[in-house]
Amino acid sequence: MDEMEPQTAAGKVLWHFSMSLDGFVAGPNHTMDWMTGATFRPGLVEEYAETTGAVLGGRAGWDAYPDPTGIYGGAWQGPLFVLTHHPDDAQPTPGVTFLSCDVAEALRIAREAADGKNVEVFSPTIGRQLLERGLIDEIDLHIVPVLLGDGIRLFDNPGGAPVGLELLVGDDRKAAVDVRYRPVPPG
Repeated sequence: MDEMEPQTAAGKVLWHFSMSLDGFVAGPNHTMDWMTGATFRPGLVEEYAETTGAVLGGRAGWDAYPDPTGIYGGAWQGPLFVLTHHPDDAQPTPGVTFLSCDVAEALRIAREAADGKNVEVFSPTIGRQLLERGLIDEIDLHIVPVLLGDGIRLFDNPGGAPVGLELLVGDDRKAAVDVRYRPVPPG
């Protein structure tokens, strides 16, 4: 399989996560310690930090990690928008705007603030809603070699229709991606 092209700042809407092999983007209660020790392609964090103009997230994720300086390990700074049904009880934080509006309106606001760079969507729920409306340009996933078994799934849509995807690496857009892991004994 071909190498993935570096991300570009082209005004795209990216649903972007590191994800466990079994489809979780966070553990129970939004825990992220399962990513400790995982390695990523050199320059990956810097690539996304440079191409991101704004971040759109949800309230549950914000409440679990209420620190905008932690995005990309502090390598990124910019406007962060948190979509919530209850903006009145949110703790005011510099650089963070709490929105209570339709998801498409929240995306419009984030795109304007991104000033031609990409908007990163850091919420499974918001991402699903934007996907349903045809407003996601790419789904960027980094699969971490762990099975969580519980937590917050990237995509939950019980009773809904499957969503077809097109692979952006290689010549075969319908290709399955092959991964092979071996279980590591505990301890």
